Formats: sequence, structure tokens, C-alpha cells
Amino acid sequence: MLGRLAGPRMAADALSDVLKTVRLTGATFFDVVGRAPWVAESPSRDMILPKILPGAGHLIAYHVITEGKCFASIVGEEAITVEAGEVIVFTKGDPHVMSSSPGMRADPLPPDALDGLSGSQLPFYLNYGSDGPVAARLVCGYLACDARPFNPLLDNLPRVIKSGDPQGNDPGWLGQFIRLATAESTDRRAGGESVLAKLSELMFIEVIRRHLAALPPEQAGWLAGVRDPFVGKALSLLHGAPAQDWTIEELAKQVGLSRSVLAERFSDLVGMPPMQYLANWRMQIATGLLSGGNRNIATVAAEIGYASEAAFSRAFKKMLGVPPSDWRRRA
Repeated sequence: MLGRLAGPRMAADALSDVLKTVRLTGATFFDVVGRAPWVAESPSRDMILPKILPGAGHLIAYHVITEGKCFASIVGEEAITVEAGEVIVFTKGDPHVMSSSPGMRADPLPPDALDGLSGSQLPFYLNYGSDGPVAARLVCGYLACDARPFNPLLDNLPRVIKSGDPQGNDPGWLGQFIRLATAESTDRRAGGESVLAKLSELMFIEVIRRHLAALPPEQAGWLAGVRDPFVGKALSLLHGAPAQDWTIEELAKQVGLSRSVLAERFSDLVGMPPMQYLANWRMQIATGLLSGGNRNIATVAAEIGYASEAAFSRAFKKMLGVPPSDWRRRA
């Protein structure tokens, strides 16, 4: 078990760096009204992702409860109560159910049910259930981001995160987001989808920050490493200068620990040694540079710290299975 060590706070923001590099993007939205009994079931990631963000690697679903309450569950798992003032996020894009009672299931969607999502510029308004009183109102949406080759945040998130205040008294940013999302979905003003897209990206970041703050002291994983004063500083240094010719000795010196203690602590929390983490992170940066610009491969290699194009190409193919030139053509 990791001991408690006193030390300096993290000097930079590795979480923001990861979020920036994986290109988090808000997408299609739904304004949902449910009258008991009601049930809505999200289709699989493979079915919905090509309709809303073709080419994206990972899907995140969320539901903001703006009125009443309902139940949420990954298909086949225990339902969670979600009330007005709360947000529930399905971080892996798992098929899931939102309903007026636990244990309900909806009919499968036909293959062409989502065709209308492609290219739409407006939120979709959906009504479920009987003609009775409204049991719940939700603003639902999706976010997408890059999952490959290395996304340490997504790899370490639970499949479901619930956040917020069911009493509606959240004074923080998440409470503001819920109120703004409610207003945008109700007023239906021009540009509402763009506003909700940006708000949803900020909402997701705030949910992650709250999840990070609530982690128990014994928790392991990348987020726990970000929070740790020494491992967090090491992560910040690596993210701040990924092209630097780092050694474990130099990293340990700047962090203020011995080489062996840092190596052990980093591996215990993050799940890999610091130099392996750096190699993986360099490849994440490289895929972005290859996909989104006109730099030649030698320039990309130099920008992430490789002395030669050949060395970079070998490392790239070892991790991703294809040479950088093939990756660029596919991108």
C-alpha cells in the first residue's frame, strides 16, 4: 500500500492536457419528456457513433435530470435513482436504460431509426409514456473523443458517474450547467445546439473534477496519480515537456524523491513506469499531429523527442501496429 507523503502540489494540469489532446467534442442532443410508465433505451456505441460523429473513437453519453426523477442502468445491471439537479454520465458509451421504474426495457431500435441524426442542427424532442402527468424531464446528449492510441483518463474512469445535488442547491459550476441546459432546451433559441455542445464539454470536465476530488486515499489509477503530489508533479513535467530527453533520475530529482521511490510510486498508481508512460503519451501526441496537419514524419518525430525518423517509425509501429505513413493515410 502507498504511504502518505507530504510534498508540493502539482505544478501544472495534466488532466487539461489529456482532455485537450483527445479532442473532446459535444454532439447530438435530445430533450426528453417522460410520463409514467416510460422507458428509453440507448443503442450500442457502434450503432450511434457513426450517426453523430463519424470517425470519432469513443462515445460518452450523459443525462441531465431537469424535473422529477427516474432510474438509470447499464443494460443488465442494477438501476440507479437520478433526481432533478443531478447528472449521470456513461463514460464508456454502454447501452443503457432510462425509465420510470427499475428493471424496464424498451423495444430494440430498427436499423434506420437513427438516420435522422446525421447532419441535424437542432436538438430532438422526444416524448415517452402515457398521457399522464410528467414524471421526468431530461436533457440528454453525447460527447465523443479519441480513444487511441493512449487515453489514460478514459481507461481509468468508472463506467457510470453520478454527480450533482438532488435538492437543486448546487452553487458550483455543475449547478449552473443544469440551469443553463434547462433554459436552452426550453427556450429553443437559435444556436441552442452549439451552446449545449460547449456546455456539455465543460460539464464533463466538472464531473471528472468532482470524481477526482472524491477518490478515496487508497485509490489507484491515473486520476489518483494526478492527485498525488509527487506522481502528479511527475505527470505534469512529462506533459509539459514531452520532447525532453527525460531519464528517471532527472524526473526524480525535479519531483524531490529518490529514483526508486518515484519509480515504485508512479507504477503503483499509474500502472506503468514513468518512461513507458512518456513513450505512450508521445504516441498520442504523434497521432494528433499526423492526423491534423501537414508536418512530415521527420518533423513529427523531432517534435515529440525522437532523434531520428527511423526510431520514431519503429516505436510507432510497435504500439499501433502500422507505420506512421499508413496511419496518416487512414486518418
